[in-house]
Amino acid sequence: MLNLKSKLLALVATLLCAGTALAQDSGPLIDLLVKKGIINDQEGETLRADLARDAATAVTSTISGGKSTASLTLAGRIQVQYAGLATNIDGAAVNPASTSHFFLRRIYFGAKANLGNGWSSSINYDFAGSTFDEAKVTWTLSDALAVDVGFRKVPFGLEEWYTSSGSLKAIERSPATRYFVESNNGRRLGAGSYRTGVFVGGKSDSGLFYNAAVTNPERDESAAGVASAGTQATNSPAFWGNVGYKVAPVEGLNYVVSASVGYLPGQGGFGTTFAGKGNNLTVYNAFTEISEGPWDLQLEYFGSDNQQGVSATQNAKSSAWSIQPSYKMGEFWEYTARYSYVNSDGRGVQTADGIRSAPSGGTMNNLDEWYFGFTRFFRGNDVKFQLGYIFGQSNDTVTGGTAKAKSQGIRSQMQVNF
Repeated sequence: MLNLKSKLLALVATLLCAGTALAQDSGPLIDLLVKKGIINDQEGETLRADLARDAATAVTSTISGGKSTASLTLAGRIQVQYAGLATNIDGAAVNPASTSHFFLRRIYFGAKANLGNGWSSSINYDFAGSTFDEAKVTWTLSDALAVDVGFRKVPFGLEEWYTSSGSLKAIERSPATRYFVESNNGRRLGAGSYRTGVFVGGKSDSGLFYNAAVTNPERDESAAGVASAGTQATNSPAFWGNVGYKVAPVEGLNYVVSASVGYLPGQGGFGTTFAGKGNNLTVYNAFTEISEGPWDLQLEYFGSDNQQGVSATQNAKSSAWSIQPSYKMGEFWEYTARYSYVNSDGRGVQTADGIRSAPSGGTMNNLDEWYFGFTRFFRGNDVKFQLGYIFGQSNDTVTGGTAKAKSQGIRSQMQVNF
């Protein structure tokens, strides 16, 4: 018996020094040790904890080259979409080719390292778009003060900044959000989303939160963009500010309100070649989200002041808003509706600018969109399927003429988070 005990204890000692795979398979052996009376139940639980701790340490030591790395977390997201959308232009002899295609919307893979004493760092890359989603170093003093240095989203927008792409209830962000934050194409403003710079933020126990940032003025999440030293058109920093208030649940009621502003020197003007020519762009955002029980309501507004945003003699004050109610029925189903409206104020907007994957219907002055859809949850938000019907319409030329284009169809998405 003594010989058997010695051999078993020697085997346990070997497991404590072994890799993760052996440590994970040690459960049956520990159960056997307890059954044979070699160790008691408490000693068995202690041994399990030691094995788990040592296995985690081994993984961190193996993967990380940094001596200060206390923990390393890996995460990923896969989103597979189908878009079936067609656009009809009033009076056109031939309409643009429709969209009917499966594609990989996002393939995120990222890592976050905790280095202790308030220091951490995170990287997230989208293999579907060959773009960065995040690459930053963070120092956290407390909940009231955290500083990010690097590449991330600026504090601007409910759907774009405050809500993860993995938690969007209507699959894609609204035309209002897309018109203001997607890259400038001569119509969209490109004001928001990804920037490289210095970010400061925090929150209080009362629910107040704040954010401020000084960043590069341009949005460019490509490898070349994040590594660029800039040009004459992009060498003036942009400034961002945000304040908000979030109420913890009180008898089921939960809400957040927020207001943001962004000032982008030299990023105003019309067309795609007017950056850095002295025309400034200021953008505004306000939103609220109210939840009670299975109900959720999102309201969001965007405004802007774009110097020479239409022409050399005409500024633009483009605006947009959206409203999105949703209802979750039990654990597995959620139903969502959304209405969104964009007024380009003479700058111009196409259906493709606001409705992702939709064929273009020509440049108009206004765009609105309806979305009706559902989400089927299989493993909470980590595994879910979404399907929705989209109807969008652009109206009136930028010079005031009568025109119309309609885009409609379906969009679906399967998502896995890990």
